[in-house]
This record gives sequence, structure tokens and C-alpha cells, in this order.
Amino acid sequence: MSAGALSEPRATKALLIGAALLYIALMLLLPLAAVLVEAFANGFHAWIAAITQPDARASIRLTLIVAAIAVPANTVFGIAAAWAIAKFDFRGKTTLVALIELPFSVSPVVSGLVFVLLFGAQGWFGAWLEAHDVRIIFALPGLVLATLFVTLPFVARQLVPLMSAQGRADEEAALTLGASGWQTFWHVTLPNIRFALLYGVLLCNARAMGEFGAVSVVSGHIRGGTNTMPLEVEALYNDYDFVGAFAVASILAFLALVTLALKGALEWRHRDQLAAAGRH
Repeated sequence: MSAGALSEPRATKALLIGAALLYIALMLLLPLAAVLVEAFANGFHAWIAAITQPDARASIRLTLIVAAIAVPANTVFGIAAAWAIAKFDFRGKTTLVALIELPFSVSPVVSGLVFVLLFGAQGWFGAWLEAHDVRIIFALPGLVLATLFVTLPFVARQLVPLMSAQGRADEEAALTLGASGWQTFWHVTLPNIRFALLYGVLLCNARAMGEFGAVSVVSGHIRGGTNTMPLEVEALYNDYDFVGAFAVASILAFLALVTLALKGALEWRHRDQLAAAGRH
């Protein structure tokens, strides 16, 4: 084979790699660098002052509370749904899988609007909720419901392919040896899915903390009350407090980088175990 025949694929590969790196630099690294530069434009003390403002602290606290509720709830749901889909045959399995994927095909803004139509003052259950002094919209429950909806698929869609590929042999062997259903799950199923489960939880948590569209509709944009970090960034930017906006945004960026680092480390250390979870 001639040198020209070898050099052309190498040149093509180098060109494609260079184009991919350039695209990543322009679309990811440059915006991230811009956020950090603007956040620390007036120095570290200004950044500290911005993120310790009462409204900023309230938005950080609210974001963590919403994520602390939504992520464990969807983790439990994802495990249960994946176990049912992968280990059992039942009527409506295809419908259940389609419903789990539904949040990916519905706009977050539309999903937030659905909760307003259900639980808002003029919604289907609005009169009953008002009569019993129960607040869902423009309160923490609404934020949690919206976040639960948009993050619902992440854990389940990581576990279903893996558990389907693993089959039922291990669980059937444990049951044959006298293990209970709970013992089978805790000592057999869970160890087999722990890496894919962690992977799904990381993705779910990242989406929960960064969600904007759905929570924007149900929050009411109450500063210090129902504004999560993404909403607080928008409010500060609209108030021309650019340092404050980018300071809060830098915290979100830091959380995203931590998530990516954990995700990358997980993929590198356990790529064989996670390979089945990536097959769709």
C-alpha cells in the first residue's frame, strides 16, 4: 500500500478530530470560560458577596432541597420500573416504557403548564386545594413536581437495558436457594446494577439542579422564596446585576463540572459494566 493511501485517512482523521475539538471549544469551553471570567471580574470578594446575598443563598438552598427530594424519589422509581420491565413479562410493558420516555418528548415549559392547569388557582383541583389551604403552585411542592417530571427517565433508562441484558438467571438461582425477594434484590440485583445506577443518579441530579423551563412556569419567580439557582441567574441578569448573575451561574457550572468529572471517572473505571446500559 502506498504512502499516499495511508496519509489520506490519517489526514482525514486529524481533520475530523480537530473540527470536533474546535466545536467543543466554541460551544462548551468558551461559554464556561466567559462565565468564570465575568463571575470574578470584580475579584474574589465581590464573588463571595454576590453568592452570600440573602436571595442568592435562598436560591442555592432551594435548589439543593428540590434535588434532595426529586433525585431519591426518581431513583426509587427508576429501580422499581427497571426491575419490573426487565425481570417480568406483563401486559402494558411497552406502554410503560413509552411513558417513562415521555418527558424527553414534552417541552419542559409545557410540562410546567400542565401542573398549573391541574393545581393552579383556576385549575382542576385549584378550588379544593384553596379550600384546604394547600399550596402547590408557586411553592415548593410545585417545584418538586415539575423537577420530578423532567428527571423521571434518567435512572430508569440507564437500568432497563443493563438489567435486560443481565437476564433473570441470578435472581432465579437466589430464589431457588431460599432467598426472599428483598434478599434477592439487596444481595444480587443491586450489586449487579450499582455502577449504572450511580451513572443514572448523576445525570438525574445534574438535570434537577439545572432545570429552568418547568420550574420557571410553576415558581412564580418569587425572589428569596421560589427562585432556584437558574431562575435567580435570570432575575439578577434582568436587574443588570451581571456580577451576581454570573457568580450564581458559576456555582451551577462548578456543579456541572463535578458531575462530568464523576461521570467520566465512572465510565473509565467501569466501562465494561456500563456498556450494556448504553445500548438502546
